[in-house]
Amino acid sequence: MAGSDGYTTAALTTRDHWAGINNSPKTYAISVQTRVLWKKTGVSSSKNLTKRTGRVGLGAYVFNDKNALIDRTGAQFSYAYHIFIRNTQLSFGLAASAFQFKVDYEKLQFRDASDPILTEGFDNLVYVPDFTFGMYLLNRKNFLGVSAAQLFQARIKTGKNSVDYRMKRHYYVLGGHRFDMSENLEFEPSFMAKGTELGFIQTDFNLKLIYKEFYWAGISYRTQSSVGLLIGAKAKKVYFGYAFDYNLSDIQKYSFGSHELNIAIKFGDSSRRYRWLIRY
Repeated sequence: MAGSDGYTTAALTTRDHWAGINNSPKTYAISVQTRVLWKKTGVSSSKNLTKRTGRVGLGAYVFNDKNALIDRTGAQFSYAYHIFIRNTQLSFGLAASAFQFKVDYEKLQFRDASDPILTEGFDNLVYVPDFTFGMYLLNRKNFLGVSAAQLFQARIKTGKNSVDYRMKRHYYVLGGHRFDMSENLEFEPSFMAKGTELGFIQTDFNLKLIYKEFYWAGISYRTQSSVGLLIGAKAKKVYFGYAFDYNLSDIQKYSFGSHELNIAIKFGDSSRRYRWLIRY
């Protein structure tokens, strides 16, 4: 998806998962993506023609995940190549990632005072680089994407004598269609299915209304997990988004739900200079 809309976008995302529970998971992330454009000059029978063109997209993503006493900080860098088939854009992407995995073992409480972890501790590891590959189809009305993450299923180790842990491969499929309900109102149903090598599958089903491309609101259902509400607005080049998830399992007795906030700024001229259309 890097550079798929032709604009340069920087975004900040924060997520507080299961608010109200001590040491509940939290995520903080910064991302940037752009389309690499250059001027192309051609000659017609009457005059010189100059236009902007570019098929390469670049992206970067830095994140920090906190889950109780486990802390994971990492980065991902992506390269995308976009081509056109009539009015549809077909994109191929490859991303490389690495992270540092830390455990605050000083705060751990052990039932066995002779546990070897007490003497050897945990290593602060730099995760062996891994890769993600994806494909993405996009036009004015539809989008469809598939990807596979952690392709090499690299191993990490948390101590000198501990067991190696292997990062399992993850798979994603997403898609959606946009309907014109009136001149100013659009309706977009979408989905995202996620699966792992262990066979676990989860799907998000979403319904969203967009008004004049400036305001949007929707609902979401995640199988075996939660229901959610989302709202957003645009003010010039700045975009604001908020999502609330309400868990459907027994954990709802102890949690106030999950909250996610996204703020983004988009740079670039009118989308008329591109063959693709703005999607947000």
